[in-house]
Amino acid sequence: MVHEILSEYNINQEHLAFEPINNGLINDTWLIKNSHENYILQKINKNVFKNPHAIAHNVRMISDFLLQHYPEYLFIAPVKTKDDKEINYIENKGYFRLLPYVNNSHTINTVQNTKQAFEGAKKFGEFTKLLSAFPVEKLQITLPDFHNLTLRYHQFEDALKSSSNERLQQSQELIHFIKANKNIVIIYENILHNPTFKVRVTHHDTKISNVLFNADDKGLCVIDLDTVMPGYFISDVGDMMRTYLSPVNEEEKDFSKIEIRKEYFSAIWKGYMSEMKDELSDEEKTHFIYSGKFMIYMQIIRFLTDHLNNDIYYGAKYTNHNLIRANNQAVLLQLLMEKEKELQQLM
Repeated sequence: MVHEILSEYNINQEHLAFEPINNGLINDTWLIKNSHENYILQKINKNVFKNPHAIAHNVRMISDFLLQHYPEYLFIAPVKTKDDKEINYIENKGYFRLLPYVNNSHTINTVQNTKQAFEGAKKFGEFTKLLSAFPVEKLQITLPDFHNLTLRYHQFEDALKSSSNERLQQSQELIHFIKANKNIVIIYENILHNPTFKVRVTHHDTKISNVLFNADDKGLCVIDLDTVMPGYFISDVGDMMRTYLSPVNEEEKDFSKIEIRKEYFSAIWKGYMSEMKDELSDEEKTHFIYSGKFMIYMQIIRFLTDHLNNDIYYGAKYTNHNLIRANNQAVLLQLLMEKEKELQQLM
């Protein structure tokens, strides 16, 4: 199959070798090597991204803008096919794209120190800042309602009406916690109508593995642009806080290991603001910590809703998998709220 896909490109297939890269959650990815250079081949998950051409459209427009205005910025644009396309459809096999491999670079799956947290936040901030003059309305929506907290709350309420008694009983404490913190939804809805909050080019998936680093752990650029859409800064900052602040992720069953590391919050703040301090309004800055609450709370809702709906979205690798994930995130949110005043002193 790889040979068939690569035949659509003007690249040398002499001494071709390929191996899967298994650190992605959505798309299938391979490292491609030939006698001259290396590439990254990805198959776009059509079950998640219903319109792969929207991704290609967004990447093309962003690439053209950055090339015109910031030609020195490292942007990993797809290799075009022989007929000048960024995306390659192979009948009965799916949609593929080929990306140049950046030599002497690497990705990180888990934030291991504050330098990495700073660099990650800085690169996501830089990406948004450089695109501040980009006509954001020209971007297409690749994942409708991805971070629509109002919709997620309504889906949670619907699940309460249709779930089994057993799963409802299991979830009572968490259901109460979600309802008790509904003010997070109200603040989100106020943001949507607040003109001081700007709609920007937003990555929407700011985990550390979506930053490319050099050998010295210096950030090079952001990658995996499938979720780049119009959005609010709270999505990017919130996802960094959700995934950088604790030493363990949502899969951890021992909740005693969950913590809010203040030095990592400070690194996120300093890294992001080193690029975005003149872009964010004063009111946006006051919602920096709220960003973390927004994303963690939304993830609690999504995990619990899936548990109540018999695990139809995320699936479950063991009994009550999504319930445990939701409780994990609830512990994280509670700790964040308890430390909010301490974190404010670091800003």
